[in-house]
Amino acid sequence: MRSRQFLTGELIKAGALEIGDGYRAKNSELSNDGLPFARAGNIQDGFQFDGADRFPIDELKRVGRKVSLPGDVVFTSKGTVGRFAFVGPETEQFVYSPQLCFWRSIDVDVIDPRYLFFWMRGSEFANQVDYLQHQTDMAAYVSLKDQRQMRMSLPEIDVQRDIARTLGSIDDKIANNRVLAADLETMARTIFKSWFVDFDPVKAKMEGRAPAGMDADTAAMFPDTLVESELGVIPEGWKFGTLASKSDLNPESWTARNHPDSILYADLAGTDRGQIVETKAFDWADAPSRARRVLRPGDTIVGTVRPGNRAYSYVGVDDLTGSTGFAVLRPHAPSLRSFIYHAATADEAIDRLANLADGAAYPAVRPDVVAATPVVVAPDSVIDGFAKITQPLLDWMVASHAENTKLAQLRDTLLPRLISGKLPLPVAPPEAEPPTKRTS
Repeated sequence: MRSRQFLTGELIKAGALEIGDGYRAKNSELSNDGLPFARAGNIQDGFQFDGADRFPIDELKRVGRKVSLPGDVVFTSKGTVGRFAFVGPETEQFVYSPQLCFWRSIDVDVIDPRYLFFWMRGSEFANQVDYLQHQTDMAAYVSLKDQRQMRMSLPEIDVQRDIARTLGSIDDKIANNRVLAADLETMARTIFKSWFVDFDPVKAKMEGRAPAGMDADTAAMFPDTLVESELGVIPEGWKFGTLASKSDLNPESWTARNHPDSILYADLAGTDRGQIVETKAFDWADAPSRARRVLRPGDTIVGTVRPGNRAYSYVGVDDLTGSTGFAVLRPHAPSLRSFIYHAATADEAIDRLANLADGAAYPAVRPDVVAATPVVVAPDSVIDGFAKITQPLLDWMVASHAENTKLAQLRDTLLPRLISGKLPLPVAPPEAEPPTKRTS
């Protein structure tokens, strides 16, 4: 496979490519309704628009072409440089902010959009970005002018499509795993809210009904009475407590005496809504000063800086080191792991932390504020019943994340070899011949 090298400016002039940046919106132009106004923080292994500002649809004429289209490749070009996302047909349409640039194939017979996405994640693009973003003493930045003067290798369109199909099949599997993991997380959170917030099984028994979707043995664990307490109505025999009553806060930290030679580090920026999406390996001497928290399988970590960003996760693997920006909660018993995770990261718990966060530049809470999150503590039998149902869901999500990590490594290994032509493309199986009619 031979590729031709082009300047992006040549492709733009030929009408094959568009490279644009985002709309510089005033705060007064944004609202709670309309299309998401996407910033770098909304780009994390796809798109996350929960809580995003919105741009009114009836004002889109101001934005011009700075609105997403299917096939766009999104590139974070300021501050957090180097995040990517592909706008698929299912992606909610959004308005680009100045933190984002988009690369758009105008002629799909010259540039395949998904090939463009994979090329931008390859070494040819990365090497140019790495050089350009450090040209000033200011924050990392790759200007629109620089992007329009880059070099780009393009094989024939059929080869582009074959590369896109091969790597795309891996990305599709990763995306499917994410969707299933999200569905399982929603299921577990629904059960948590039903049992420990809304007390649905208790209310059903009070009304003489069998609790929905629950076998008789599980239903028998719940009382049939709600009683008044100092903090509100709770099931009879239950009590109010805090996360600290069922878990230890920050139980282990590395020190100058006990640290390992190297670590795998997870920080707030690489943690998002139940997933540690990025880790970095460091020799201890080169590790960030905040890389101190020892993480063990079964721990729950909750970001204490800007807690409303929802940098939290369940820890499912060994040998991780977390930032001191996390509050680490280690359950007193394995049966408490799912309960602690869902109680600590429920929307109400995170909103409480966000409201208590103090500080203008970096609003934060102390780790003990996380541990003081109030919870309704049920008898051990109910906690064990909850674990029996939801812990397998958490374990599957951990396994799914691990599989996605391996798939991403495979994709990133194949990427430069396929694009360079050093690895031959797999041959698609021939279509089966239609069966011939037998004659007697």
